[in-house]
Amino acid sequence: MSFLPKAMLVVAALGLAACNNPDRFGAGGADGANGPGGINGGFVDTTGLGDPNDPTSIAYFNQRVGDRVLFAVDQHTLSPEARSVLSGQAQWLTSNPTYAVIIEGHADEQGTREYNLSLGARRAAAVQNFLISQGVPAGRMRTISYGKERPIEVCSDEACYAKNRRAVTVLSIGGGV
Repeated sequence: MSFLPKAMLVVAALGLAACNNPDRFGAGGADGANGPGGINGGFVDTTGLGDPNDPTSIAYFNQRVGDRVLFAVDQHTLSPEARSVLSGQAQWLTSNPTYAVIIEGHADEQGTREYNLSLGARRAAAVQNFLISQGVPAGRMRTISYGKERPIEVCSDEACYAKNRRAVTVLSIGGGV
């Protein structure tokens, strides 16, 4: 037998051996905790954010509590709707002290880069100050302004501008920032 057929046989044997791993899907095999009928109904986290049904996960915070608040044109004052979302954020953050927070301030594309960076910073600071007033420790938070540099909508009409005038609360594991 020459070298090539021997090598192909070895590769095929290794490939078959890899397919015979009973724990290849993690603890419990394919029908374990994350499989169909498992303890979390088949949810598999591919984002790293956790299960949106788990009240301690980042996905839950983003989707159920709300991770962003919107602002009026050229404003950094919090609307009643924004205060309501931020109150929920403060309650969640108080109950989940292992998360650190970065508050991103954003602006729409109108105005100069410098003006929008400043406005984004004021928006992020307004959110941070509100969360501090609700009992979230300042040491868990930091702010950053992106101004108009990271729009979520790109077009030149008010519907897009309104979505880009925002502050976003971004979570990470670790109580200090």
